[in-house]
Amino acid sequence: MQRPLLRRLLRPVAAFGVVVAVGVAGFSSLGGVGVVDALFWLLDPTSIELHFQAHDGAETLTKGYAVVVLSGLVVTGLWIGETVFSAAFGGQIQTEFKAMQIERTIDELQGHVIICGYGTFGKTVARRLRDGERDVVVIETQDSEFQRALDDDLLAVQGDARREQVLRDAGVKRATTVVGAIDDSNANIQIAMGASQIAPTVRLVVRVGDEMYEALARRAGADEVIIPEVASAEQVTSTL
Repeated sequence: MQRPLLRRLLRPVAAFGVVVAVGVAGFSSLGGVGVVDALFWLLDPTSIELHFQAHDGAETLTKGYAVVVLSGLVVTGLWIGETVFSAAFGGQIQTEFKAMQIERTIDELQGHVIICGYGTFGKTVARRLRDGERDVVVIETQDSEFQRALDDDLLAVQGDARREQVLRDAGVKRATTVVGAIDDSNANIQIAMGASQIAPTVRLVVRVGDEMYEALARRAGADEVIIPEVASAEQVTSTL
């Protein structure tokens, strides 16, 4: 996944590259020099004057063009610096490094549990597993819930668990179990179908809203179907 900071840097870096390319092309055309010499003129504009002392050509026009190109390089360079500076003081660089660290940690996991959705149900399951010293990776689309998972010291991937790449980013091929914990039966069933196609041996636990979805979830490959209301009622009954 492309990082926000990289996306922000893409435009100023691209603009800098365009200025360099235009400068090289212009110097080559005006001064009749090769690409290497034209690049050297960008680094050392004084070499332009030395060149025209020994060669005929449009010296004045070339020098004027050099001023324009160098101004473009300064402006785009400042743009790049301002982007990096604002990201650093805005905490974005720290966020980027943390995201990279999480990615590396997930890549090294084996036999972990992937929990899709960090609502009340998913949060409860994740905390119980973590308390049992199981490795857990949370997949969450919402910014607030994703950040909450990180604040709870859990590994998390932000994205839609129905997307194949998101499941791969969470290490589905190396996971033992995928839990569809979203408050949406259809979404959880789609997650189960996607996960089973990528990792046929992974155990699938699917949360559904009522019993009418249970058969559908089983056909989608679910090894276990959880209906929270039924489970809660059974727990209350056993307690009574």
